[in-house]
Amino acid sequence: MSEAMQAPAPRLVSASQSERSEIIFPADSNPLGNLFGGRLMQFIDLVGALTASRHSHAIPVTVSMDHLDFVAPVRVGDILILKASVNRAFNTSMEVGVKCMVEEPRGNILRHVSSAYLTFVALDPLGNRVPVPQVIPETNHQKRRFEDAGRRREMRSAEVMRKKQLRATLPPEWHV
Repeated sequence: MSEAMQAPAPRLVSASQSERSEIIFPADSNPLGNLFGGRLMQFIDLVGALTASRHSHAIPVTVSMDHLDFVAPVRVGDILILKASVNRAFNTSMEVGVKCMVEEPRGNILRHVSSAYLTFVALDPLGNRVPVPQVIPETNHQKRRFEDAGRRREMRSAEVMRKKQLRATLPPEWHV
């Protein structure tokens, strides 16, 4: 790796954690008064990108969002809180975990509503991939997420290869 491409010094998980809060309005909801899943995905992507940017000090581009679980509905008027952390960094990519909760205003109780894992790639202003700092997990929870991220990466890589091989065998009229 050239001097310009050397990975930056490792960073603590806590150095790049991000949080975002939203009040859910009727324009964000379906006819039942529940937050649109796509709008929640947008919020997740935004807080994840902020965390990836803080960690890498580069421009983050979303490569994938997976393991997105909708655990419970988010309703109009709810206060949605999204918390994001870099679970693990690889060469130019990072896995960011996002946990979404609703704050119950009358008891200050948090209710889990969704979780997701996103992969971001760090780019320079010209769109070239750049090395990212490795992650230093501090707590047992962060260490578990670090290990789990490695397993998820292996599964994602295998699935990407499987799809690539499948596309190579499809005839031009596959979509018909």
